[in-house]
Amino acid sequence: MMTFQYLDIPTLAGWLDERRELALVDIRDPQSFAQGHIPGSHHLDNHTVGAFIEEASHEAPLVVVCYHGHSSQQAAAWLAGQGFAEVYSLDGGFTDWQFRHPDRVER
Repeated sequence: MMTFQYLDIPTLAGWLDERRELALVDIRDPQSFAQGHIPGSHHLDNHTVGAFIEEASHEAPLVVVCYHGHSSQQAAAWLAGQGFAEVYSLDGGFTDWQFRHPDRVER
């Protein structure tokens, strides 16, 4: 069974600073995503997931973001099962990211 790993916010911030190749997906509701998200992230829901799976690199790291880091674990496990090689669930989710990096939120 494919599995996922946990990623902490300082590590993700470092990866973004390094401009590391990765995919960042946000599974929160559309309104919350519109109100603020991590720059470069894509909104992922039942309507967009099919195209994402077809178009995204399955080799690049994939980071899943939710509200607090709970529901992203199930989504990360599911995406790992779809053939993505390196999948992460962001600990603390967007809520913690926004708290630590209020200057790094795209609206």
